[in-house]
Amino acid sequence: MSSEPGTAVRTPRPGTQKSSGATTKKGERAAKEKPAAAQPATGEEEPQNPEEYQCTGVLEADFAELCARSGYIDFPKVVTRPRPHRISDSSASTSEKPTPDEQRLSASCSLNSLESKYVFFRPTIQVELEQEDGKAVKEVYIRGWKLENRILGIFSICLPSLSQLQAINLWKVGLTDETLTTFITLLPSCSPTLRKVSLEGNPLPKQSYHKLMAMDSTLAHLSLRNNNIDDHGAQLLGQALSTLHGSNRTLVTLNLAFNYIGDEGAGHLADGLRLNRSLLWLNLAHNCVRDKGALRLAEVLRPFELTHPEVVERRRLLLEKAEQELSRSPTSSRQADAKTERGQPHMGAVSSVALVEKMQSMKTLKGLIKKKEKPGEVVKEKSPTQGTPKKEDTTKPGKGKVSVPEQKLSRGKGAKAGSKEKRSTLLEPELVAEATEMINPLLEPMEHRDGKVFMPGNKVLLHLNLLRNRITEVGLEGFLTAVQYQAQFSRSKSVSKSPVGLLWLSLAKNCFNPQCPMYTMIQELLLPKDPIKIKLGDEEAQPFWP
Repeated sequence: MSSEPGTAVRTPRPGTQKSSGATTKKGERAAKEKPAAAQPATGEEEPQNPEEYQCTGVLEADFAELCARSGYIDFPKVVTRPRPHRISDSSASTSEKPTPDEQRLSASCSLNSLESKYVFFRPTIQVELEQEDGKAVKEVYIRGWKLENRILGIFSICLPSLSQLQAINLWKVGLTDETLTTFITLLPSCSPTLRKVSLEGNPLPKQSYHKLMAMDSTLAHLSLRNNNIDDHGAQLLGQALSTLHGSNRTLVTLNLAFNYIGDEGAGHLADGLRLNRSLLWLNLAHNCVRDKGALRLAEVLRPFELTHPEVVERRRLLLEKAEQELSRSPTSSRQADAKTERGQPHMGAVSSVALVEKMQSMKTLKGLIKKKEKPGEVVKEKSPTQGTPKKEDTTKPGKGKVSVPEQKLSRGKGAKAGSKEKRSTLLEPELVAEATEMINPLLEPMEHRDGKVFMPGNKVLLHLNLLRNRITEVGLEGFLTAVQYQAQFSRSKSVSKSPVGLLWLSLAKNCFNPQCPMYTMIQELLLPKDPIKIKLGDEEAQPFWP
């Protein structure tokens, strides 16, 4: 009896204590959680717009700050690209056997840091830095994780601040046609040093890779390996190389290895090479090119017949060129002045004075062009209307012009306002580049035979790789004819600056015997021209993969 009330009295006390303690603990937690929840509310009132952030040029800090401002918490980290160890270091490390204490220590560390091993599989942005400047990013590598629009939006803010950026490599990042368009739109805002883009392992349904080779593109190196590009994609790429009314003038190397390009696609690429004079390196290894596509490619390397639209375009260009030369020649202007003078006899005195003034000004301009001025000299030019000499102020960038070619170059290139010394140092290279870019292949000297017009062929392409395709001796014969023509042309051409044609042609691992006489003859013809084999002698050299 006594025990029952005792138990009855004892049982509610712990219950009441627990309940009261639980209520007090809950109240304390609520009191503690309220200011914690209120703190981010006050922080959110501050402006966190990513576009207001001024990038510093350090990709690691800029990318982290922009992700935080965009509300992106679990974002990829920017890390330095790991370099492979040297053979000497690896051999030295393997030769030294670890002691038992080191083995036990490494085992304990591996057990404790098992979770850290999974960091290797986390998305990262690998960068390669400049050797001189340890913070300047030279190349960006993104591999094995999906590149979304929000990451591209952050890149559009921080990548333009990288003044030394040269290459962007995207390997299996799950690109789509939409994200590729977004990526292409941010390329013009990047540094002018960006010349290489690599998109590998990113098959697209619409195969819109040709947008990277637009007429206004500044890319020089483009790698599109392992993208499932078929004949349709090759057609778009061939049209991006050149058409009847324009061509790409900046792309130097194009890597299309490990795709599904067949004869039709190779034919479209050959059509693009007809009027393209910038591409030096073309890789079509590990594709499906057969004899028909090989013959189309070999046809472009030797004289080929112009089509009717090409002949019409050539005549139009020749007429425009003749009209420009006629309008620039001084004899035509003199004849026009003479005709107006004969047509208006009462204005004969005025027109004769104008003619004399025009001749004097032309003589003065010719003297300025021919004269080699020393630095610091002031050019004196007599005005035809005034007898006093007029000094030209060379310090003013807008008025002081030393010679006429500089003035024409600054107008044609649309250069920004800057110091005169910078323009003078870049005068000769820009002039040569502009002169070479303005030459249209349809204006080259042609050969007329049997009422047909033949172009000499593409001798700018130096490297062609057709390794592991399906070419037989039929296609091999076409390449032999092209190489023989180019070898004969290079021997007969005395000008050293003219294009020399193919220096390296890879046809190994195809459907013909390696001991075939035609294949041996091609190798013998290219051996004196191959720069790698000339340097290494008789040793076998591996091809260069940019």
